[in-house]
Amino acid sequence: MSYRYFRAEELSRAEGRLSLYGSSVTAELERFSHLTHVLARDTFVVETAAGAPTGALNRRLEGFADQAGLDAIYLMEQDGLTVAASNFRDSASFVGQNYGFRPYFRQALEGQQGRFYAIGATTGLPGYFIADAVRDAAGYVDGVVAIKIDFSQLEEGWRKAGEQVLLANEDGVILLASNPDWRYRVLHALSADQRTRIEAAQQFPGQPLAVLDWSDLPDQRARLTGSDRLHLTTADLPHGWELHYFASDERVVDRSWLVSASVVVLAGLGFILFQVQRARRMGEALQRSEEEEAQLRQANERLAVEITERRSAERRLQRTRNELERASRLAALGQLAASVTHELGQPIAAMRNHLAAAEITAREAPGLTCKIGALVERMEGITRQLKFFARSDVEEFTAFDLRTAMEAALALVAPNVREIGATIQLDLCKAPVMLRGSKLRIEQVMTNLLRNALDAVEEAETPTVSVRLGATESESWFEIRDNGHGLGAATLAELQEPFVTTRESGRGMGLGLAISASIVKDHGGVMSARNARTVGTVFRVSFPKAETEEGELA
Repeated sequence: MSYRYFRAEELSRAEGRLSLYGSSVTAELERFSHLTHVLARDTFVVETAAGAPTGALNRRLEGFADQAGLDAIYLMEQDGLTVAASNFRDSASFVGQNYGFRPYFRQALEGQQGRFYAIGATTGLPGYFIADAVRDAAGYVDGVVAIKIDFSQLEEGWRKAGEQVLLANEDGVILLASNPDWRYRVLHALSADQRTRIEAAQQFPGQPLAVLDWSDLPDQRARLTGSDRLHLTTADLPHGWELHYFASDERVVDRSWLVSASVVVLAGLGFILFQVQRARRMGEALQRSEEEEAQLRQANERLAVEITERRSAERRLQRTRNELERASRLAALGQLAASVTHELGQPIAAMRNHLAAAEITAREAPGLTCKIGALVERMEGITRQLKFFARSDVEEFTAFDLRTAMEAALALVAPNVREIGATIQLDLCKAPVMLRGSKLRIEQVMTNLLRNALDAVEEAETPTVSVRLGATESESWFEIRDNGHGLGAATLAELQEPFVTTRESGRGMGLGLAISASIVKDHGGVMSARNARTVGTVFRVSFPKAETEEGELA
């Protein structure tokens, strides 16, 4: 029984780690997904593809690759011959090489964004290739621009963490692995057609593609290089790739033995207590004689020793309970880190695309500084929440206007509003509504509630979200109402539990209301939720007005 319990705990922890690594892989694949689309419309690239000299473009691509941290950026003609590249100064330059045999080149010519992972035909180094067609003013394809991304840092991170992780492509060929010996092995024998296709694309030149020494076992287990491991996989990755995570169950066995030993100790204590009571009865029966009194004294002495042993056993049991609680917290923190990583991926990608667009157009993009500043502030706020779960430092509070916080939150969800065609009805107090606290954290509460409301009205005929904000003599408050599906039978207390969510699988981890409730509580506030009289849900958050040093309400 104890083994099954601790095994479930270990599997929960492994699922958190797997989710984190899966999010990291997806983020790396999508990190530069828009760059080739932007480069294909760059004036220098278009003119060079049409026959202009390559000198200026070579230096331009060299600067882009250095700033973006890319392995290479290069331009190919219609037949696959490379005419310009960021590594034009290197001895292993792509210039003059023909990559018309690569699948990503053919996909780009066909009007798609080409994507492919392979060992470099020129450098011998692996990488992920993304390509887009370069067209003239009439839409005619003059060439293909491509980038090469190095994933070695991602692989190195797995290795330093002491994990056993591998990433396999749709053919079962291992692309990345925490153990270098596993790389370019296959999870199962390749068919003749698969080998022919791989050789034609020169995807893994010089690699025998031998089968890895492993086998999948029932009940989420696998035998890897002769040792049994817990085994979890996720196939929720682009290109049909699979991420495999292996974990040892040695800690499960150790903790199971510890609990068994504790049970034995408790049983022994019960037997000891029984013997103590028996000794007392015997002492009472023989108390009249000196010999009986001596026996009673001896029994008391034994009792003192047994009590000491019992207290020691209780302390060991308490340490065991503390260890179980820490393990549960680690599992929760693993999933929280996956959520944070997922949230950070979008603002980071957006910031890089804004920078790339500014450099390509060679002139300042309107509002770029404000956009990047807001994105960076948002990322810092998210990571500060992670620190909030890790330590108990008290954040310094300042006075701010709740109206400006609500305006910032509405700006963050503006893309969501446009996407579903929702109507935002605002009823903000005309006078400042001041609050002493963390403006960024209150913005996060507002953003979470606004996004929940927008998710709830996605299926409504006329999606509408109403926002009200005001103050009384004793409190400041804001209210968000929607015409969605409502809370149903769920209560706010249930929805505030971590990892509880009413969204379909894959959308949200159920942490928004849990984090928001914690932030509101830190500010001495109260959050409530109820079903509206007709349709939808009403969330209300109120904060008591605190006295300032001058005695006025803040």
